[in-house]
Amino acid sequence: MRFEEQLLMDLKTEMTARNERSRRVGRRLLAGAAVAGLAAAAAVAVPLLTGPGPAYAVSENPNGTITVELKEFRDADKLEQDLKDLGVTADVAYLKPYTKCRDDRGALAGGGYDTPEEWRASVHYKVARPAGKSFVITPRYVGEGQTLVLEFTENPKGPYTSQLNAMVIEGSVKPCVPEHDPTQLG
Repeated sequence: MRFEEQLLMDLKTEMTARNERSRRVGRRLLAGAAVAGLAAAAAVAVPLLTGPGPAYAVSENPNGTITVELKEFRDADKLEQDLKDLGVTADVAYLKPYTKCRDDRGALAGGGYDTPEEWRASVHYKVARPAGKSFVITPRYVGEGQTLVLEFTENPKGPYTSQLNAMVIEGSVKPCVPEHDPTQLG
């Protein structure tokens, strides 16, 4: 075999090997692109299927109180059920800024209050206390046949995102009928 023929044979062998390597790299790139595409689709699909994150977090404390961290104004029925599972019958209402529920939701446990001192001594003051971005419920202030009413009003101004009105109602609780709240500026 002459030098030129040997060189041509070597060149053909090299070209065949390069083409084979090129096909393998192409297949790897295609497989990698497919995997990346599936991962991107999963990143979009999983939140769509599972929905947004939780609207709140509930935790039972060693001293018997319950801490609720409210993140969004949604899932009131689920929050009511979670509190019921912890032994507290509750009615939760989320309100727009500058509104409140009408005052006729039911009979206040222990009667009403006329002075700030009476308010601070009442179960309504003690049952749910703000704690930073959370609030703490003391279940012992909600007796048999009573309901803890939690009304959250969005606060577009100020350091807090909501205002909490908590009270304990004897017997049945009427639905929240929103109305303008003249005590809120706006």
